[in-house]
Amino acid sequence: MKKVAIKTFFIIVALAAVIVFFNSLYTVKYNNYVIVQQFGKIVDIKDSPGLYMKVPFIQNTTSIYYGNRIYDIPTSDVITKDKKSMIADDYVIWRVTDARKYFQTLGAQAPRAEERIEAAVYNATKNTISSMTQDEVIAARGANLTGLITKESNSDIKEYGIEVLTAEIKALDLPDDNKAAVYERMISERNNIAAGYTAKGEAAAQKIKNETDKQVTVTKANAEKEAEKIIAEGEAEYMRILSDAYNDESKADFYNFTRSLDALKTSLNGDNKTIMLDKNSELARILYGSY
Repeated sequence: MKKVAIKTFFIIVALAAVIVFFNSLYTVKYNNYVIVQQFGKIVDIKDSPGLYMKVPFIQNTTSIYYGNRIYDIPTSDVITKDKKSMIADDYVIWRVTDARKYFQTLGAQAPRAEERIEAAVYNATKNTISSMTQDEVIAARGANLTGLITKESNSDIKEYGIEVLTAEIKALDLPDDNKAAVYERMISERNNIAAGYTAKGEAAAQKIKNETDKQVTVTKANAEKEAEKIIAEGEAEYMRILSDAYNDESKADFYNFTRSLDALKTSLNGDNKTIMLDKNSELARILYGSY
């Protein structure tokens, strides 16, 4: 009996040692903080993945995931600066940046964190849209509006050790009761803008046409002037060449003779072959052989 008791004792001691050993180990996973507490007080925070040891039964651990999380916020009504009602539907990407603050303020509970995020994003959306007219809100949709809402959301929740990476409006709609009126007004405004652009375009086109016509007229006038100048210079050169060719009396007489023959030939064209000449004319002198 004594041997059985001793054996039982050692088995109990061994089991207790195993329990104590495994109770003193804890693991830090990737993208996780592990907070080590002793008597309710934080004594250590680990954020590097690996296997660590703690004081068994005295210290306990809490894991906090610090990777990106997505939270879809319920739709909410907001009022613009010009008192127009709109419906905003946001979603948020957030993460834990300060494990100590997150644990101390929210107990490391994601649902409590999302409650605070929802309130912060709603207030930021309401404040941002209420500072803009409906047309300004529609024009700012996208990165501009997202940036404004995200910045204001972070200013409200940074005390919880949380960061909102983006608070984006995935849908921004009008209430059903005034959609038609708003759409009609927007279409009318866009038509007016289009008509203004058309009028400006037509005015610019007419201006270009007038300037082009003016340039064509000036270019044509200059070309005609240059052509007349070239013709005049050609005629002057022609007369100079003739003058050089017939610069003595014999050449001048021959020139007059050939010119008279050309004139006679021209006058005999057609059916009427009758010519009446003065006896002293050049043609009469040719015909009568006075040369």
